Amino acid sequence: MSRVGNKIIVLPEGVSVSLAEDNVVSIKGPKGTLTQSVDPDMIIEIEGNEIAVKRPSEQKRHKAMHGLYRALINNMVVGVSTGYKRELEIIGVGYKASVSNNVLELNLGFSHSIFLAVPSEISVVTVTEKGQNPKVILEGIDKELIGVIAAKIKSLRKVEPYKGKGIRFLGEQVRRKAGKSASKK
Repeated sequence: MSRVGNKIIVLPEGVSVSLAEDNVVSIKGPKGTLTQSVDPDMIIEIEGNEIAVKRPSEQKRHKAMHGLYRALINNMVVGVSTGYKRELEIIGVGYKASVSNNVLELNLGFSHSIFLAVPSEISVVTVTEKGQNPKVILEGIDKELIGVIAAKIKSLRKVEPYKGKGIRFLGEQVRRKAGKSASKK
């Protein structure tokens, strides 16, 4: 029994859903519209303001897809109604971030600046306050796209375990190593 797959998705006010042929689900809300192609075997039932995802049989393949597609549709509903936000923190002396025209410029201790073009579906904001580490804030309606862009930014300078320098998610804990021991006596 899939605990995630059996949950019913309740649509908030202002969100509408439509099911096209070939099991293409379109969800429209105040923040935008998202579409997702669902496997043709899966059964999607829309009743009023509720969506139910059902599987046709107890095959292992159908069980695996049941919770997956329910979670994807739920992420779309949350995205078009409230949106998603991901914050990254840049830790290191001289590390900087700035944005112009959805192009993120990062100075991460290399001999050159790194320029990363962010898709237009995502809004990027950089915050630099005195005495605090620079932050990069990603906002949008597509949870998957925000996750991919955040992972790409994070991979540009991975957090190293000795000093903790690098790019990390806000609030992420990093295990630190001790480093070299003192000289032996």
